Amino acid sequence: MAEGLKRIDETRLEVPKGYTDGMRVGGIIYVDKELEAFLEEGAIKQVANVATLPGIVKKSLAMPDIHTGYGFAIGGVAAFDLENGIISPGGVGYDINCGVRLLRSNLTREEVLPGMKDLVVKLYNEVPSGVGSKGKLRLTKEDQKSLLLKGARWAVERGYGREEDLERTESGGAMEGADPSLISDRAFERGRAQQGTLGSGNHFLEIQYVAEIYDEKAANILGLFPEQITIMIHTGSRGFGHQVCTDYLEVMERAVGKYGITLPDKELACAPVKSPEARDYLAAMKAAANYAWANRQCIMHWTREALMKVMSASPEELGLKLVYDVAHNIAKIEEHTVNGVKKRLIVHRKGATRAFPPGHPELPEVYRELGQPVLIPGDMGRASFVLTGTEKAMEETFGSTCHGAGRVMSRHQAIKQAKGRAIWREMEDAGIVVMSAGKRTLAEEMSEAYKDVSNVVDVVHRAGISRKVAKLRPLGVVKG
Repeated sequence: MAEGLKRIDETRLEVPKGYTDGMRVGGIIYVDKELEAFLEEGAIKQVANVATLPGIVKKSLAMPDIHTGYGFAIGGVAAFDLENGIISPGGVGYDINCGVRLLRSNLTREEVLPGMKDLVVKLYNEVPSGVGSKGKLRLTKEDQKSLLLKGARWAVERGYGREEDLERTESGGAMEGADPSLISDRAFERGRAQQGTLGSGNHFLEIQYVAEIYDEKAANILGLFPEQITIMIHTGSRGFGHQVCTDYLEVMERAVGKYGITLPDKELACAPVKSPEARDYLAAMKAAANYAWANRQCIMHWTREALMKVMSASPEELGLKLVYDVAHNIAKIEEHTVNGVKKRLIVHRKGATRAFPPGHPELPEVYRELGQPVLIPGDMGRASFVLTGTEKAMEETFGSTCHGAGRVMSRHQAIKQAKGRAIWREMEDAGIVVMSAGKRTLAEEMSEAYKDVSNVVDVVHRAGISRKVAKLRPLGVVKG
């Protein structure tokens, strides 16, 4: 075990108050003994550093997919009091509202497998991917202002989706309070041609099949059945969100001095929640979050069209419907119980998924009895998972759980290890067709670069902060 940590039980490690100077609360990392071997010293230090921030409530938390990030660890969750707390762009990340969307279909693996290569090629051609990729849309500044206020609804109003999609999207696909007047010209420019694009890195569009059902009742409510074809989309706010984060990190660095905030790491730059700097960042972050929801909505629309063409089938025959869409890089004001008292807090989730329990008022009616669907993508060679939120998550983690597998190798290390190998052929031999825009992407994204997502999901399931419903295995992958 890493020095200074204490094991609480089989799924939790404590980062005791005092692990680093100035901690206001302790930290908890959800990890079992197997995944503990992958814990990075830098990531543990970041959990402790976050615990020093003003107004932090209960604990500084990290999920089992934890790894070192910018300021806050990826996989981190932290909530702050609205009276004396802070908001920090580092607690959200550069890819604001990076998230995951899952579609289900009426199709089975047997029906789609013979045309898998054609389907992957079609999706690759219809949904632009790669660094700086440009989409089919060219938005004027007025278009973008409308999009930043309406989010996914902006896309649906233009025919890129259906009204029912919005009900099955976290926050209805838009956060209220976005303010386009707080966005820089540079961000508008970067966002102008990137709506409806995957981007690069770990972003993907994946054709999967339901390999295993753990909870039949929940799977029925979600419309999932064995051997069924599903499609997962993983992307965020592209260069637009990155620029918003960059712009406001500069604002926050000045705010740290202005408000006399002492930080153990300048990457934790932040401002008091009630300050003008914090209000501006939150309104700009909401705009970027809405850009991301519109982006995933547009990609879903072109995915539907691609399937219709390749399968020569009508929308009714395909039955492509949205299961749910979740954000995993975001800050939200939510109500939580602290020491028996209900309080409104600003919850930062950076590489963590909201996991609200059955009955929560923010869930759509269709999932109110079930609890929030939680979508956890793995690496391109193994599996992804569908889970649901629980009451225990509300009690322990501000209604949060993991967001993915979590890297174990840097991109540079992965490229080095993949030298001389044909990753695409290895994948094909394993029955998975892959296409990638970036030459190095497949090496960076090979399975060995990640923890096994099955182990990550088992930890949150055993800890009770989300519950397994189904395992999905990849058949065809478009990588950024």
